[in-house]
Amino acid sequence: MRAVFLSAAILAIAGCTQGPLGKIVGKPSDDGAVSAAQPADGQIRPQARPGDLDTTTRVAPPPPRDARTAEEFDTTTAAERQEAAAAPAEPAGERSLGTTVASLGDVAKPGFWLETPLVKQPGKGRVFYPASGKSAQVDLIPIDGPATGGSRISLAAMRLIEAPLTELPTLQVFTGG
Repeated sequence: MRAVFLSAAILAIAGCTQGPLGKIVGKPSDDGAVSAAQPADGQIRPQARPGDLDTTTRVAPPPPRDARTAEEFDTTTAAERQEAAAAPAEPAGERSLGTTVASLGDVAKPGFWLETPLVKQPGKGRVFYPASGKSAQVDLIPIDGPATGGSRISLAAMRLIEAPLTELPTLQVFTGG
């Protein structure tokens, strides 16, 4: 009797985990939101909705596959660099998050960003490199680790603040403004 009950329980659990979820159709609603869609491979993937806050939106295109130099990997435009170098709109509204030692991040990921354990939520901010006196507006992207852990900075931001690409610059990080 115990073996029958155990077999029935195992089959019930297996049926729950492997049973079909039904067909989900990815149609936009009246407000423009898109539900999860079920692609041909049967996997359900989330879909972005208009108006979702995405602070890591990249304006610059990814670098070409055959990129070899810093100039080829940095696909930001002069206008994007000028905007990132501009002073914050409300400097009095800035708040210092502290300092971090940064390494060069993924060079294939375009834009101006800093992956850092100094933030818990994605947002906008600024990095300042005292050695050059230059700063850059960046997307702050949280990563796991202690606040004293290191950060990763984008190639475009590193070039803008004139930090040596082969060194580990100490940066001051700000949020808000």
